Amino acid sequence: MSLSVPRPTEKQQIARKTTHASIALNAVLMTAQVGVGIFARSQALIADGIHSLADLVSDFVVLIANRQGAVAPDVDHNYGHNRYETVASLFLGGLLIAVGAGMLWRAVERIANLQDIPPVHLSALIVALIVLVSKEALFRYMLRAAKRVRSAMLIANAWHARSDAASSLVVALGIIGNMAGLQVFDPIAAAVVGFMVGRMGWRFGWDALQDLSDRALDQATADDLRAIVLSTSGVREVHELRTRKMGDLAIVDAHILVDPLISVSEGHYIAESARTHLMKDARVVDALIHVDPENDAVMPPPSQLPMRSAVSEAVRAALGAHGLAFDNLTLHYLSRGFDVDVLLPPVTNGEERAQADERLGKVDFEALKRKLGAREIRVAHAMRIPATSPTQNASAAATQR
Repeated sequence: MSLSVPRPTEKQQIARKTTHASIALNAVLMTAQVGVGIFARSQALIADGIHSLADLVSDFVVLIANRQGAVAPDVDHNYGHNRYETVASLFLGGLLIAVGAGMLWRAVERIANLQDIPPVHLSALIVALIVLVSKEALFRYMLRAAKRVRSAMLIANAWHARSDAASSLVVALGIIGNMAGLQVFDPIAAAVVGFMVGRMGWRFGWDALQDLSDRALDQATADDLRAIVLSTSGVREVHELRTRKMGDLAIVDAHILVDPLISVSEGHYIAESARTHLMKDARVVDALIHVDPENDAVMPPPSQLPMRSAVSEAVRAALGAHGLAFDNLTLHYLSRGFDVDVLLPPVTNGEERAQADERLGKVDFEALKRKLGAREIRVAHAMRIPATSPTQNASAAATQR
């Protein structure tokens, strides 16, 4: 049974709402951190302010990706634009790595010149604590909303806020150490913040890169989708089920095993039914179902067998030599062998049936089987059904040759 997954419109609304909240908060905090950091002479607080500035940039990236990801499929993007979110996550990761590296470099420079590190004013500690509480509250709010709509991009942005809260805690500790007379604590705190930011960026970037490299869904989700296909009437088995992520959604390819003797149209109908069931699951953006009469990975079909045109010509020649014709041929290319079902025109009475059977008896079906490489040739007379009957086609008892 598939889980209830929010539709894209709900996810877009949640993304806009949470991101706007993040933009407003980060704008206020960034201004306070940089301004008070300069006044209080705290490198750690200024570094944290630059981190908040990076958050502002990432929030705008999320908004752009959210809007672009909702664009309908077009000529250039046949499967839609869901991967814009993944590209945005990759960009966020690169941005965080760059910001973290810059913070580390600046902190190392300050540590190398300890004599130039001034004492930090109390106001820096007050701002750091306010930022800590604000970013933790933002993280909890964003993560709750992101998990509800199951958006990897929004979850990444939420954890970005948590990294901000953690960095603010480190900044607060560094400021406390500086105020206690250990001036080196402030640049050390800035360095730790830089490392945390860079590490978070690497995680986001690596995950996004894997998704852009057609990473599959997790095994539990794939098993869930396999069960949906298997629940379709007429599906005997599912094999070669493959998935590849498109943003937070996925494209699914699967081979289904059906009765090998059904018609092409029935097999197609079963496949379309399975696809319809899959598409009802909001985790799936598109699905392609391939119909197999047998598991071709285990039992490949025989090769170098005649195509329909050659079979039709040979059967027509063999029957025509005895004044017979056929209405339809059904060919079965199976691992157990090549079978041919021949449907003769309907007979109206017993006399016509007797004449047809007499002529059939003169056909050398063994020679025909050898010529075609067939395992069996089955012949049946069509039965004429009155127009008022709900049954349109049927056949009389088949004669196996």
